[in-house]
Amino acid sequence: MNVSIKPGAGQSRWPWRSLAYVVSSVAVISIAWLALVPLLLFPPLLLLVGIPIGALERRRLGFLEPPAIPDPHAPAPPSGWAWVRLRVTEAATWRELGYCACLLSVLALLDLAAVIVLFICLALLALPLLVGLGANVHFAVGTWTVETVGQACAVAGLAGVPATVVTLYGISVLGGAQAAFAKWLLAPTGTEMNRQVDELAGSRSRLVSSFEAERRRIERDLHDGAQQHLVLLTMKLGLAERQLADADGRAGDLVGEAHEQARLALTALRDQIRGIHPQILTDFGLAEAVRELAERCPVPVEVDLDLPGRLPPEIESTAYFVVSEALTNAVRHAEATRIRISGRLAEQRLALTIVDDGKGGADPSLGTGLRGLADRVAVVVGTLEISSPQGGPTTVRIDLPCRYE
Repeated sequence: MNVSIKPGAGQSRWPWRSLAYVVSSVAVISIAWLALVPLLLFPPLLLLVGIPIGALERRRLGFLEPPAIPDPHAPAPPSGWAWVRLRVTEAATWRELGYCACLLSVLALLDLAAVIVLFICLALLALPLLVGLGANVHFAVGTWTVETVGQACAVAGLAGVPATVVTLYGISVLGGAQAAFAKWLLAPTGTEMNRQVDELAGSRSRLVSSFEAERRRIERDLHDGAQQHLVLLTMKLGLAERQLADADGRAGDLVGEAHEQARLALTALRDQIRGIHPQILTDFGLAEAVRELAERCPVPVEVDLDLPGRLPPEIESTAYFVVSEALTNAVRHAEATRIRISGRLAEQRLALTIVDDGKGGADPSLGTGLRGLADRVAVVVGTLEISSPQGGPTTVRIDLPCRYE
């Protein structure tokens, strides 16, 4: 895809964006002063007045910088003294308060002066129209007074146009400087950004852990509930089949069919339980679970896993299902005759590779299976690479972080 950008297209809109930013600043300052008057009755609240103004100013920076500036504050309870205590101790709150003080004083004077000068320039440009409409306008420079439309046009052209152009670009400088000052004080610092990244990683890890715990709960419920009932049903049908074998052939046949259906249902349920979370993975770890997959695979599988110990549960589960899906694809779609699985743990990262000698041509965009593997790996902040040229071989590589807590 070719993208062409016209030179100066972004710069030509900069004065108008700056104008919108400066004019809206005057509106925000006016509203802020009106809101501050009631707070003077309870001065401690003034310490927190910078928080809503800071949030608004971060959004208003979109006039000049489309990428949103993230909130520098840490998550806190929605209300109450815990929220107040946390906010008062944050450096971001005090930076916002400092910016609020500057906005309502120095920046207020500068923005108001810029708007007034712009208004005067626009009045000069509108002078011919006002004189032509017969408005009572008195404009004089020394002893010279504007009385006709021609004189008004001369003033608008010689004074109004240059003054307006200079004022607009002056407002551009003012808006850019004010935006840079706001970004400097209101944007998250490096420490705050690192904290947000750590919080995001922690929340993702907790989500993955809770997901794995729920999967195991479902597996236990199926194993201890429905599967046990089917086992008892199968046993009783087997006994009934033996007792009815000599009495009534037709009844024995029907019980035999029911016995076979119950046995098939039990087999299917066991496969489903194994697909949710295999017990061998929980009891013995990834290496043994992969070796069991290799033994059950109809194609010869060579396993070379060098894992010194147990890995985090979510990593073991992710790696297991990637291997399981890769084996299934190699047998079902690639028509492979040989598969090799190798893996190493180094520097707290698990590198796992599955290679088959099938016909290749695997494309993640053509099916949900490989896309599902990529999504599963992404949840634990890992990477998935698939190389599958036509004619083979197909290579699946995953790299997963193994952080222990």
